[in-house]
Amino acid sequence: RPSVTDEQEGRLTELRELIERMGTDINLTAIEEFAEVNTRFEFLSAQKIDLERAVDQLQRAIDKINKTSRKLFKDTFAAINATFKEVFPRLFRGGQAHLSLSGGEDVDMLEAGVEIFAQPPGKKNVTVDQLSGGEKALTAVALVFSIFLIKPSPFCILDEVDAPLDEANVGRYNGL
Repeated sequence: RPSVTDEQEGRLTELRELIERMGTDINLTAIEEFAEVNTRFEFLSAQKIDLERAVDQLQRAIDKINKTSRKLFKDTFAAINATFKEVFPRLFRGGQAHLSLSGGEDVDMLEAGVEIFAQPPGKKNVTVDQLSGGEKALTAVALVFSIFLIKPSPFCILDEVDAPLDEANVGRYNGL
């Protein structure tokens, strides 16, 4: 056996103490376990990248749909509003009405509400909530017909729409 120097003996003692402090819980299969965990990590990392790409593609698709929807909504809203301004006075024999988006300037057009302003002859310009039952019904009919003039429907059932109308308004409704 070759002779061991004091320096080597000190190092050996130091290493033995270090091993003792680590304890006996040495995992002899750590290399294999690391390989398995590393393989799983690589698989999950690849899936994460795929998911991030999918999310990005979906976001681009949503943005494109929203852009198209905003344009279609804006154009349709303007057309219905213009037609509503013509149909309302026909039903009321005068007056004026218009549609407006609610929610202020900062609200996205696709999330805004629609407010209906109506001014029957001899009344002030108000929202539909402040009109009488018959005026509300005629205003709603004017809006529905305005929508149908822009986007016709094969059929529409307006059940009891004439119930809140007086005789003169029923005649105007039938005329339209």
